[in-house]
This record gives sequence, C-alpha cells and structure tokens, in this order.
Amino acid sequence: MKRRRKLSSEERELWDKVAASARAMHPKHPKPAETEPVLPPDPVLVPQKPPRFEAKAFRLGQTAAPPRHGHDLAPSIGEHLARQPVVMDRKAHRAMTRGKLEPEARLDLHGMTLAEAHPELIHFVLSSADRGCRLILVITGKGKRGLDEGPIPQRMGVLRHQVPHWLRLPPLGAVVMQVSEAHLKHGGSGAYYVYLRRR
Repeated sequence: MKRRRKLSSEERELWDKVAASARAMHPKHPKPAETEPVLPPDPVLVPQKPPRFEAKAFRLGQTAAPPRHGHDLAPSIGEHLARQPVVMDRKAHRAMTRGKLEPEARLDLHGMTLAEAHPELIHFVLSSADRGCRLILVITGKGKRGLDEGPIPQRMGVLRHQVPHWLRLPPLGAVVMQVSEAHLKHGGSGAYYVYLRRR
C-alpha cells in the first residue's frame, strides 16, 4: 500500500488559490440553531407517494360461482348400449367388443329406407336364429348429415339410431340377448353386434 506524500509549501499555496476560486456545485445550507424548534413538513405541500400495489397470486375464474345447470345432452347410441347390463357371458362379451369373435352372418342396410330396412332386419335375425347362429353383424352405416334448419339439432344416421330399438321390440326381442356397438374392424359405430339366444 502506497503512502501519500505531503504537499510542499508551493503546492499548498497553489491549491488554496484554486480552492478559493472554485464554486460549490451543491452549496451547504447552514444548520438551524438547536434552539429553534423543527416543525414537521406540511402534508399538503409535500407530494404524497402513491401506495404501492402488490399483486397476489390468482387463478382465472377463482371467484366465479359454479355453474348452476350442466348441459343435459342425450347420450350417443354407443354410450347408451355400453351402459346396458351384460346379460351374456362376460368373457364372450369382452371378446366380442374387442373384435375377437367373428360374426357368423352379416346384413348390410346401407342405402335402405326405414320401411325397407325393418322387414329385412326381422327376416335376417329370425332366419339367423333358426340356423343356430349366435353372433351376427348388422351394418347400418354412420349416416349422412341432412339439412338441419330447425332449432332442434337432428341426429345423424336414422338407421343407426333405429336398429337398436327394433332389436328390443317383438318379434326380435325374444331372440336377441345382447346388442353392442361393433369393433372398428367390423365397422365401428356404423355397425352392431347382435348376440342371439340359444334356441
């Protein structure tokens, strides 16, 4: 560490002259006498700082009230059939819905009207039951979206929605044990497995 050297008399004299000619950038104000009372600053004259706002952690919608009514949408045909109790053997039902059982007969109702499809379905199911078939496949197709101009939305696929109802009604209800939506390899939501009772 270097030690500062002392100024010589000439250097001190020169410094004093420069210091006397210099003007302070921030002049020091004389301190008030101790005897004078120091008054607090007038709050009206002193500008107030705005209060600092601290944002707390929040989540969108945390103060919103829960919805009073949920949407009451009708379940799809596939969901409705999946909720039906399993009447047939559970092991066979699991294999059927996974597409591991091969249908013994097939009926394709594509392009038929309701009036044409209903008698065709009755004849097919009853004749399959007479031949001793257990698993048959009814292909309805997924249907086409028609003109939907009204306030109530129309369901797509008239046959797809009607066939499960026909299979529960007489004369088919007596021979049909279980109806389930087909596996993708057999048509998916556009076809139905129909498991028949043993004669």
